[in-house]
Amino acid sequence: MTRLGRDAPIAMSNVILTGFMATGKSAVARALARQLAWTHFDCDTEITARAGRSIPEIFRSCGEAHFRALEHGVIAALVATPPRCPHCKTLLPLVVATGGGAIIDPENCALLRQIGAIVCLTARPDIIARRVGASARSRPMLTNSDTPLPERIAELLEQRHDAYARTDLAIDTSDLTIEQVVASIIAQLALERWDPCHPSA
Repeated sequence: MTRLGRDAPIAMSNVILTGFMATGKSAVARALARQLAWTHFDCDTEITARAGRSIPEIFRSCGEAHFRALEHGVIAALVATPPRCPHCKTLLPLVVATGGGAIIDPENCALLRQIGAIVCLTARPDIIARRVGASARSRPMLTNSDTPLPERIAELLEQRHDAYARTDLAIDTSDLTIEQVVASIIAQLALERWDPCHPSA
């Protein structure tokens, strides 16, 4: 399923990837950034760098509310001070990977919408469960409940349905390769390749 919530094409705009865990956000973001020669930014990576501990450790020691506050801070800082070319100071186009719950916060959604198109990656619950596999033990949103994994995934997907539905574009990655997802995003958003400046010596 795909949809466009704003006028297309969108050229030289940032792309924000959101969606449930194991739908391919991080891998697709890296591949899309490489394909376009854009700057890659991973919110979860920035959170762990700032906190000096892993996301599961943040959840265990400080709780979800603290993690969400850190997540909001990272998003707000990115929007307020986006990266620029060190040579010509032009804003660098970004491919941003957010955590699966980031877009649930209306403030995060509003901030991210200011800087680009929000793309939701989706997948069928059985595909998500298979991709998560043994890593479910290290995913706080799955381990803080006694509900069996398939039911817990379905429960979270239902809780987040409305928030994910507000994004600009949705792509079901269940039966697609990373390369196919990247190609679909580029085609549907009509993205351009970034031509970096070449300062004289």
